[in-house]
Amino acid sequence: MRTVYLSSAYLAPVEYYAKLLAYDKVFIEQHDHYVKQTYRNRCTIAGPDGELALSIPTVKPDTLKCPLRDIRISDHGNWRHLHWNALTSSYNHTPFFEYYKDDFRPFYEKKYEFLADFNEELCRLICSLIDIQPDMERTTEYKTTFTPGEDDFRERIHPKKDCREEDPDFIARPYYQVFQERLGFLPNLSIVDLLFNMGPESLLVLQQSICNR
Repeated sequence: MRTVYLSSAYLAPVEYYAKLLAYDKVFIEQHDHYVKQTYRNRCTIAGPDGELALSIPTVKPDTLKCPLRDIRISDHGNWRHLHWNALTSSYNHTPFFEYYKDDFRPFYEKKYEFLADFNEELCRLICSLIDIQPDMERTTEYKTTFTPGEDDFRERIHPKKDCREEDPDFIARPYYQVFQERLGFLPNLSIVDLLFNMGPESLLVLQQSICNR
């Protein structure tokens, strides 16, 4: 049985969902110290002018070493409205945005208190739309040692790290992107880029992205 450890992530990249598909058991870390500028509270989508990062503001924790499970979402800057507008303007002309938008809209209307809860519910929605059923649960403690068959990607799937260097088991398979003629293919964007562009074929792209299947 193959097990993978992942960080919590907001609209995580394609690589992350390839892990959800490839492994028998998935643990989502809740006890790591919260770090900004990671996929925990940000995602990268394709805007008309190139890659666009969307970040969820968080309430400043009382201590530097606050575990992710205790991180609260801030209402600062009207971010829900801004993120939804960005998703709409970026993907309104994709083949499947109209089909899926009513599934995503509630996440930008309802207020969630904790980042981990928001991320998890979004992730489970996306898994159901792609039609994957990962055996996924939250961690109960922070592990530092791993046995054979356990892989730690908590810090390896990261916006500042190159997935080609960090993850030889993943290959960013090209797929149709609405701005591709202008921008070229942009690899390993948020899973919503794949979903809105490819719809039910997203699963096939994920399967083709896993090198060791």
